[in-house]
Amino acid sequence: MTDADDRTVHAAGCVLWRRSPDGGGPEICLVHRPRYDDWSHPKGKLERDEDPLAGALREVAEETGHTARPGDALPTVRYLVDGRPKEVRYWAAEAGTGTFTPNSEVDQVLWLPPEQARDRLTQPRDRMLVDALLASLHRA
Repeated sequence: MTDADDRTVHAAGCVLWRRSPDGGGPEICLVHRPRYDDWSHPKGKLERDEDPLAGALREVAEETGHTARPGDALPTVRYLVDGRPKEVRYWAAEAGTGTFTPNSEVDQVLWLPPEQARDRLTQPRDRMLVDALLASLHRA
């Protein structure tokens, strides 16, 4: 393992979706993190030796209150945070049962049609994950 590997922050998350209650297309869940005042997909740092998919599903449950049924792996997103590399692995995941309860990490969730979700996401790097999800659902 190189020094760069030791410094990389490993995280995982999901592009969480559900079928629209009105029978329309999919809706995507975005979370608002008050600490950063941003809208993103549910994600978080992996615990030591945690399997990335297990971590992604844990983060979805912690941040949204929902269980999730994982689907296809989506693109991995890489960027720098305070000069340190961060790598976030993502999966498509269909929302299961659950109820959101605001907390200190996430104070709001929104379920939005894909175009609105893409527009609401704070980081441009998160927008391509909406397209990846739609491509994944189209193949299914």
